[in-house]
Amino acid sequence: MIVDDHPVVRDGLRGMFDHVADIEVVAEASDGFEALAMARRASPDVVLMDLRMPGLDGVGAIERLHADHPEIKVIVLTTYDTDADVMRAMAAGVAGYLLKDAPREELHRAVRTAAAGGAVLAPSIASAIIGRPPVQEPSPRELEVLRLVARGAANKEIARTLLISETTVKTHLKHVFAKLGVDSRAAAVVVAMERGLL
Repeated sequence: MIVDDHPVVRDGLRGMFDHVADIEVVAEASDGFEALAMARRASPDVVLMDLRMPGLDGVGAIERLHADHPEIKVIVLTTYDTDADVMRAMAAGVAGYLLKDAPREELHRAVRTAAAGGAVLAPSIASAIIGRPPVQEPSPRELEVLRLVARGAANKEIARTLLISETTVKTHLKHVFAKLGVDSRAAAVVVAMERGLL
């Protein structure tokens, strides 16, 4: 099943599988809610899922699919390869993560691999994950800072709340980024939540 909010992308992907003897496109969906309904009707073996869609996004749909149909394998097919996107998708239980510039043969191979129970990652994603340092635990003070970041507080507000300087806040955040292997506030919050730290 192909899930993407752009009809032209769905048409293009369907065309890539049109003359492949062992792969059949059994359904299409334009958002996460439609994907859940189509999955019940069409029972696909593999889903190619975009991440950013209106309504229920890709990660939300993956989590629901994983809960309701654990036998269905999901491959994320997106243009986004940021740490936060990759980590959220991995945590949701995907069988693969590919970028939309993947060649036709790579897509075919990925679908076959996922259907057989294997995992597949775009080379750039694999090297980013492998190159990421092991995750360390932030200190209690660093977690206090991160909790306030998760609530949307700016550095100045965090400094005022914790009675520390803005420079100290920035230092704590720098340490948090390094320990969690991320490079942004949003990614730090996502990874920390996934690991049960927040």
